[in-house]
Amino acid sequence: MKVSDILRVKGNVLYAISPDEPLALALQVMAERDIGSLVVMEHGDLVGMLTFRECIAAVVRNGGQTGTTIVRTVMDDAPLSCTPDTELDEVRRMMLDRHARYMPVMTQRTLMGVISLYDVAKAVVDSQDFENRMLKAYIRDWPADGQGAAAG
Repeated sequence: MKVSDILRVKGNVLYAISPDEPLALALQVMAERDIGSLVVMEHGDLVGMLTFRECIAAVVRNGGQTGTTIVRTVMDDAPLSCTPDTELDEVRRMMLDRHARYMPVMTQRTLMGVISLYDVAKAVVDSQDFENRMLKAYIRDWPADGQGAAAG
């Protein structure tokens, strides 16, 4: 299974913010949309990722306030990324190694989407459920002893 399979099911809705916007606005968008990350775009290019992890750390550093903090100062400016052709096993390994919960999907410099660790886990579980159903159906249709065997 590839990342493109997740994107096909998930759709292509992306939530983005400019790096020069206030962190308070980013938090408001994330809360309103019930999302855990925003892609940070500047002049049509991905320049970073802002996740709840960076937001929480910034608010704690600032005594529980966002103050005048802007997105650029707290975003991950070198986010882990993958391509639509990346295999899910590799994505899982990459996300676990870097403790990344969100990953931009890029085709060269074009942002194709963002996948989350939840999306990856759901795809794996759905795939395993499908395989289990197929195996159970196969076992149910298994011929009884002596039936279907060629006479010799």
